[in-house]
Amino acid sequence: MRNYKFTISGNTYEVEIIEIEGDIAKLEVNGTPYLVEIHQEIKSVKTPTLVRPVLREPQKSIDKKIGGPKLEIKAPLPGIIMQVMVRPGDKVTKGQTLMVMEAMKMENEIKAENDGEVISVKVIQGQSVLQDEVLIEMN
Repeated sequence: MRNYKFTISGNTYEVEIIEIEGDIAKLEVNGTPYLVEIHQEIKSVKTPTLVRPVLREPQKSIDKKIGGPKLEIKAPLPGIIMQVMVRPGDKVTKGQTLMVMEAMKMENEIKAENDGEVISVKVIQGQSVLQDEVLIEMN
């Protein structure tokens, strides 16, 4: 199943996990078989469900004003910022990738919902964020 190599107090051990059933693991350490009882909760694999807010239908006519309300781009899930692709002052178009975020071991592209200009970037690469935390402010 899986092979590991451990060094404990200067001694090297080659461990092969043969099978795990419930809280009992069958393994071999340097060729000697053992049955080992596991004393921790075994987590079941769950398929993640991605929940995103419902997007409103855009207005047909928009009166643009200088210094209008800010659009906040928020994190859809808790995760880690892998790459930031924009800086304050950058002009962006609808659908443009602003950053890449890892959430639940998957990379998610955070894209611009509208055309605009980046006012501020609230996160840096490698930063952990919570769901609904503001990542970017745009005009």
